[in-house]
Order: sequence, then structure tokens, then C-alpha cells
Amino acid sequence: MSDSDSVKETKSSPQVLKYVLPHDQAPERLDKVLARLVPEHSRSRLQGWIQAGHVLVNGSAARIRRPVQSGDCIVVHEQPTDESLAFAPEAIELNVIADSPDWIVINKPAGLVTHPGAGNWSGTLLNALLYHYPELAVVPRAGIVHRLDKETSGVLVVARHEKAQTHLVRQLQARSVQREYHGFVHGLLKGSGAIDAPIGRDRRVPVRMATERPVAAKQALTHYQFLQAGELPAGGQVTKVLCRLHTGRTHQIRVHLASIGHPLVGDTLYGGRATPACQRQMLHARTLGFIDYQSGKEVLFEARYPDDFDVLSEELWPD
Repeated sequence: MSDSDSVKETKSSPQVLKYVLPHDQAPERLDKVLARLVPEHSRSRLQGWIQAGHVLVNGSAARIRRPVQSGDCIVVHEQPTDESLAFAPEAIELNVIADSPDWIVINKPAGLVTHPGAGNWSGTLLNALLYHYPELAVVPRAGIVHRLDKETSGVLVVARHEKAQTHLVRQLQARSVQREYHGFVHGLLKGSGAIDAPIGRDRRVPVRMATERPVAAKQALTHYQFLQAGELPAGGQVTKVLCRLHTGRTHQIRVHLASIGHPLVGDTLYGGRATPACQRQMLHARTLGFIDYQSGKEVLFEARYPDDFDVLSEELWPD
């Protein structure tokens, strides 16, 4: 069967495709026939449409394995892909610390993905920004210039126009942006120090980064400083530390701290242990400083601790 053997009607938004199978069409599974009729979509996506009732055979919803044959009329109601919805505004609450005509400073909660990507095409910070600041639709990546991991909370800055975005990106590249993180690590980590170890993909676990025999490693430098130490109610020492980033690699603080035997509390990906109060890596972007686009002066912002930080602090230091 070829495209010339079918009748195709196209409508806009959403697109509706109509096919009448030719006289020589032998009985065959619906999903196999559709894969040839609509090759621009994957077979798995077409199967999903069939299961959701977006494909009709002779006016009725059909099953994936239903045989279709000569004379059958197939109507396909095309559905938008997840990727096409990635830049849709969504009414997600934002905790705005401050804003100006050039930037927006936000306290991102844990659990919020910064930018759409595989497995997270909606419900992201980007979707929220487009809802609250519609003008960001014309700015690349909706003005986002740096990211925080999904489960890392804290302060980040978003540019409101391209010139401000370029200005901020150049500061990041020059490593002049001040970024301080507070975190809780397992064990007693006294004093201060620097962890200078290249980071790349873990050879054995693709979702992890590593400092030991990493793939495509890049230079990474983190400074840490002891803040306070305590004991978990169930036992085990914990240290509250301050970390300063001098580079911005994926999972940098998490990987570096784990590499010296002090993984973040709750960071099960890198050897940390979860507790009732800590169901995510206990890392918070506390302060952020950069040069303002208009004034040329440094501005500095601080993001208040999230509730789980306060709960853990009360457990460690009840007085």
C-alpha cells in the first residue's frame, strides 16, 4: 500500500488525518498500517494515540491489534508532542525575591525542574516564568542563564531580555558570579578546603557524574567551609557546610563532597542516606551575587531556608 492508495484530508489545530484503505489491502494490525501511513510519528506514539481513543476505525475507537482491511476508514486526531508543549505558560507559583527591568531573582523550591527536558516537558520553572512574565517568550530559554538540580532549592537569576542575558552569561563564564550553597553532609567535616577534581559522566551509571575515571571530564573546583556539627536523633554525625562554586559542572557539589567521603544527607544517588526529614539531597543555594546590567554595581541576594532545612536543624540542634 502506498500514500497514493489512500484519501487524506488535513485540518488545522488539531490536525485530523483521514485514510480510506485501498481495495487490495489485506487484513493487518491497525498500528502496523498506521506506521506506514504516518511515518513522521513513531510507532510507540501512534500506539499511544490508539489507546487514548484518538484513532477511529469506521467511526469507532479501536484497539492496537485490531485488524483493518480494504474499505476501512481510519481517522487520526494528531496530538501535540510533549516537546511542542514544553514552552507553554503554566500557572505555577513563583517565590520572587526581587526583580528589575533586567532580571528576576527567584527562590526555587526543591522538586521543581528548571528547564524542560526528557521526562519533564511541563511543570518546570520555565513554564512558570512564561506565565508570570509573558515577555520572556521572546528571550532564549525564557531568560534562564543557569540551573539548579531538581531537588536543590535556592536562589537563581533569570534575565528579562537578551542583552541582560548575555551580560549574565559572560559573568558566569568569567566565574565572577558569587554562588554560595549551604548543605548537610554525613560525618564530621571540620575546617575548610578545596576540592579540585575533574567531573564527567560515570562509566557505569549514566545518570551519575564521577571524579574517578569519568567520561569527558571537565575541570571543577569547589571550596567548602565548616559551619556547624550535630548528631541525628537516630545516630550519626552531620556537618552543616558552606560551599562556594568556582565552576558550574553538573551535580558538582554533590559529586565533590561524596568524593571525599561526605555525601549530602538525603542524596541517595551519591551515597547519602535519607531520613524522615530529608527525602532529597540537603543542598540549598543560599546566596547569589552578580553585576547589575544597568548600574554596573554588584547586587547580592539571599534565599531563605526551605522547611526541611529548618526541621533538620531543629533535630540536630534542639536548643
